[in-house]
Amino acid sequence: MLKLDNHCLSRVFGVLLVLILTLNVCTCKGIAQEQDTVQSTTKFDFSKIEKFRNTKLQGQIINDYDSIFSPSQRIELTKLLYDYDIKTTRQVVVVTVDSIKPYSDIQKYATDLMNYWGVGNAETNNGLAIVLCKPCRKVAIATGYGTELVLTDDICKKVIEETIIPEFKKGDYYLGIKTGVLELIERWE
Repeated sequence: MLKLDNHCLSRVFGVLLVLILTLNVCTCKGIAQEQDTVQSTTKFDFSKIEKFRNTKLQGQIINDYDSIFSPSQRIELTKLLYDYDIKTTRQVVVVTVDSIKPYSDIQKYATDLMNYWGVGNAETNNGLAIVLCKPCRKVAIATGYGTELVLTDDICKKVIEETIIPEFKKGDYYLGIKTGVLELIERWE
C-alpha cells in the first residue's frame, strides 16, 4: 500500500480544492450566460417608445418610421389596407424601422409589436403585420393565430422570398411591399 506523507496529502488536497473551485466558477459562469440569454429574449416594452405608443393610440395602418415611402405611396397603401379591413375585418399594418434593437430576430420583433398594438380583431385574432428594417436588410410577416390558420409560416416565407425580396433587390421597396400585400390578400380570401 502506498504511504503518503503530510506534504503529499497537502498537495493533493490543494489540487483538489483548486479543481473544485474552478469547476464551481465555470458552472456559475454558465448559469450567468443562460440567464443573459433568457433576458435577451424577454419581450420588449414598446410602450416606452413614444412613436409606438402614439401609433397604438391613433390606430395607424402604415407606419413608415424609416421614411422609405413617398407621401403618395403611403396614401395608396393606406387606402388599399383600409378598404380591405372594412370589407373583411382583417387588419394589416406595414411598419418600416431603421433598427430592431434590442431584438436580433425581426420575426420576434414583428410579433411583439403586432401584439402590443393589438392588430386585428381580438375575438378572431386576424391581424397581420409586415415589418421592414432596410438598414438591417430584414423583413418579416407576423400573423395572429386566426390569420395563421390560412396564411401559414410557409406561405408567408414564400411571399417574402418570391415576391417581396426580388423587388427589394431592384431597389423598389414600395413595390415589394405592395405586391407582397396583394399576394397575401389574394391567398387570404
